[in-house]
Amino acid sequence: MNALAQLGMVSDSPSNNQVSTAPSGEAADCKDYFVEKDGMRFAGMHLLVDLWDARNLGDPAVIDRTLCEAAVTAGATILHSHFHHFAPNGGVSGVVVLAESHISIHTWPERGFAAVDIFMCGECDPHLAIPVLQRTFQAERIDLDEQRRGRVL
Repeated sequence: MNALAQLGMVSDSPSNNQVSTAPSGEAADCKDYFVEKDGMRFAGMHLLVDLWDARNLGDPAVIDRTLCEAAVTAGATILHSHFHHFAPNGGVSGVVVLAESHISIHTWPERGFAAVDIFMCGECDPHLAIPVLQRTFQAERIDLDEQRRGRVL
């Protein structure tokens, strides 16, 4: 973690949303985290969220807290996060790595724009992260695209 810390902000406090339901003595990693919804089986939901006319896009600490809150609200387990601030008053790029995948962000404060990817598998609901993003970033417009990744035919 120290090598990453030199490159930008790294949070070192993982969340504990993920609780093993395996009986004592059984491997917890045997669970299949694929999702079944509307008669379809797939790896997870990937949301592409474009925030327009947004605020608070230049502070890595605010963005870290917001994305971590969004992950926990969606039911995900945070493993770690890393954010890079490009220059004073510049954009931020970063990721919250989840046991269930990730949330990433790239911001352009000068344009009031942020591109957010939310990919989650298992019982997480990535849509629950959007109100958390909206509360902090106060976007005038949100464009949302969703993809079901890893569809089983």
